[in-house]
Amino acid sequence: MPDQPRPSAGIVAEPRWDVYYAVVFAASLAIVQAVPVPTSQRIIATAALAAMVPWYVFLGRPLMTQDQPAPRKATVYLAGLVVLFAIAQSQAANAWVLAFGLLPMSFHVTTARRALAFVVIINVIGAGLDAWRNPGLAGALIALGIAAFAIAFAYVYSRWMARVIAQSLDRAALIEQLEATRAELAAAHHEAGVQAERHRLAGEIHDTLAQGFTSIVTLLQAGQASLDAASPARRHLDLALLTARENLTEARTLVTALTPATLEAGTLGDTVRRVTGATGAQAGIEAHAEVTGTARRLPTGTEVVLLRVCQEALANVRKHAGARQVRVRLCYAGTTVRLTVADDGKGFDPGGTTGGYGLKGMRDRVSQVGGTVEVASVPGRGTEVSAEVPG
Repeated sequence: MPDQPRPSAGIVAEPRWDVYYAVVFAASLAIVQAVPVPTSQRIIATAALAAMVPWYVFLGRPLMTQDQPAPRKATVYLAGLVVLFAIAQSQAANAWVLAFGLLPMSFHVTTARRALAFVVIINVIGAGLDAWRNPGLAGALIALGIAAFAIAFAYVYSRWMARVIAQSLDRAALIEQLEATRAELAAAHHEAGVQAERHRLAGEIHDTLAQGFTSIVTLLQAGQASLDAASPARRHLDLALLTARENLTEARTLVTALTPATLEAGTLGDTVRRVTGATGAQAGIEAHAEVTGTARRLPTGTEVVLLRVCQEALANVRKHAGARQVRVRLCYAGTTVRLTVADDGKGFDPGGTTGGYGLKGMRDRVSQVGGTVEVASVPGRGTEVSAEVPG
């Protein structure tokens, strides 16, 4: 029989086992008091049985509450039980009833193979003493039969305990898998909720701000057409029209930033090239994008985060950098992917500014997928934004 670990403390330390041991002990004690043996023998047997109580309370019971009992302590405990049992059995033959409590207890403090060895020892002692008291073939056969029954019972019990242990381990593995699946589902639901909220906000901005600015632009253009070029009010309308167009552009940028639809048109590299080219055309600057390494598909959430970082960094270049050129690099390394956006604009002092909401938003987004963002800039020498994510 392969050696099996002892069952978990939650199984063998249940109070019902204490009740079972107590019943077996009380029955053994009552039988010892009832059998017709000399008083001295009854006293010795009773003393041996009584000694088992503190032995169990102070050594056996603590072993059962431990997840991994020390083998040496378990051996000492079982050896003490064997000695006390042998003393009681030698003085009162019917003390053998106590074995029905000692046998399962052996499996509750040590491994199956060790416990079975103690079971055999206990039954051999009991059978030997019984055969010694009742010489002859009949006495030997009775003792042998009782011992064989007890050992077989213990073996069946050990196999049952082995199945209990296997089922417990399988159940624990299943629970672990279920918890992992639940965590994945929770993350998926969270991501779905985030995406849904972004789509909602994009729709709200498109239907309100963007449409409103479009109407304002149209009205201002109509107002311009009704005024002479030399009219003093024409200059104010020009400024108002310029402001309205800029805000319309910002609203459309927000809509684009909140929806990942651009990824559906191709790979992340294709999208980065397209976004970079569009920024260069809008800002009137030289813009280049390149992809290095072996491109591979990343989780959708990770690709969206990298795209948003690229869009935000390019928006900052267009609005604040005053650059003549911008370069974007998407690098697929071994276990990471790095996106770098570098420009030759006026730069800024990273230590003297918080970077505004844009950079904070970048860091928050990237940290959600386990990545980092670095910003390197020197006044008059441009800015470089790098985002690295696992993948």
